[in-house]
Amino acid sequence: MHALPSIDALRQILPSVIFELADRFVAAGHELSLVGGPVRDLYLGRVSPDLDFTTSARPEETIKVITGWAESIWDVGRDFGTIAFRKGDYTLEVTTYRADAYDKDSRKPVVAFGDNLHDDLFRRDFTMNAMALRLPQLELVDPFDGVSSLKDSLIRTPGAPDVSFSDDPLRMMRAARFASQLKIEVSSEVRQAMSEMTDRIEIISAERVRDELVKLINGADPRAGIDLLVATGLADKVLPEVSALRLEIDEHHRHKDVYQHSLTVLEQAMALETDAEGPVPGPDFILRFAALMHDIGKPATRKFEPSGAVSFRHHDMVGSKLVKARMRALRFDKDTTKAVARLVELHMRFYGYGDAGWTDSAVRRYVTDAGDLLQRLHRLTRSDVTTRNRKKADRLSFAYDDLEARIEEISAQEELDAVRPDLNGEQIMQILGIKPGPVVGRAYKFMLNLRLDEGVLGEEVAVERLRSWWAEQPESEDSAAE
Repeated sequence: MHALPSIDALRQILPSVIFELADRFVAAGHELSLVGGPVRDLYLGRVSPDLDFTTSARPEETIKVITGWAESIWDVGRDFGTIAFRKGDYTLEVTTYRADAYDKDSRKPVVAFGDNLHDDLFRRDFTMNAMALRLPQLELVDPFDGVSSLKDSLIRTPGAPDVSFSDDPLRMMRAARFASQLKIEVSSEVRQAMSEMTDRIEIISAERVRDELVKLINGADPRAGIDLLVATGLADKVLPEVSALRLEIDEHHRHKDVYQHSLTVLEQAMALETDAEGPVPGPDFILRFAALMHDIGKPATRKFEPSGAVSFRHHDMVGSKLVKARMRALRFDKDTTKAVARLVELHMRFYGYGDAGWTDSAVRRYVTDAGDLLQRLHRLTRSDVTTRNRKKADRLSFAYDDLEARIEEISAQEELDAVRPDLNGEQIMQILGIKPGPVVGRAYKFMLNLRLDEGVLGEEVAVERLRSWWAEQPESEDSAAE
């Protein structure tokens, strides 16, 4: 934690648009304060990209103050007291002091405008977000010791946490998200309230839970956030497949702790993300979430074999179906869902390569099945090695090094990223004398499999092989009869 810069330093650090706005509000007889995240971030040694303000002005008064100065204004949040607008490169939000009441059956507040800054800060989620800088004098207002919370690296609530979480249960997800983003812990009171109020999360929309989960996974320490969700029981409600990974370990310890393994894989996958110029710029939600969820099929597939070993046959396929179902329930978009599920499905494909080796055909299929997820699959597969047996870890690493080298070699030869059969659909129809339809698709798939199995055939050989295939199809006889 950093000390709050001096007033002179703040005037240099903060964008000038803040002071321009403050002068307009003060001139109109209104109070204005920078509030929440932007103030918290000053103590964390950074300037927030968000510029949020609270004011004594009512929404219509705010619009009057900024009209002619702001370049565009939108008032979609007007009923809740929020006016957003753009000035230069900045998007700013000004919200009237609030003193809301909440319906116990909904997280939507009965909006009531307040008349002082203290009460407005009291209704905010956490003490570290319940600080303000009065403008333009830059006076710190911290009635609930948000500075102390940051100093102690603890998440606390301005009032009783059970009341806060009852008012807005999404705040429990936000606590876990901040634990990940800011690498801080929750206070014992907050943890207890989260544990006792898990059922309240059920009134929150799936979309809102999803958004907080994405921010948590993309944070600096997602392990901490996930651990908090699991320990308090919230994960049982929003991500039960992860809670289920805590398999009871039998007395002979015949398999590793799947839950802890999954968190380690997540951290190792994060370490393999690239910068913005690389193939997998971090934070990459798809890679991270696939790493967390890759073994969720194990609880349903665990079997103690007569030999004493433990097996999880087909847990990759089962896990892929489970992750699809969970992500659909959380209202993830189709592309993201498909990508994560595909990685979970493919994460075991590599194993056995080091022992048996693969033909060029198998390498081609690996690349083709991964498609544009190949770079993520490389990182997920490498991250899945958490054994403490150094010889085994080195053997798997060297084997994957070899696979990647072969992929690069074959790719250079055949432009593997864009594998196409030697004959396209138009050519197939012309050669066989058939019209568009399912048969063309079957013929194309046959030619694609030849391409994957045998590489480039050349047009002459491809035509010969296509005709041989066609001669064995029942449709060829119908075509000849015509």
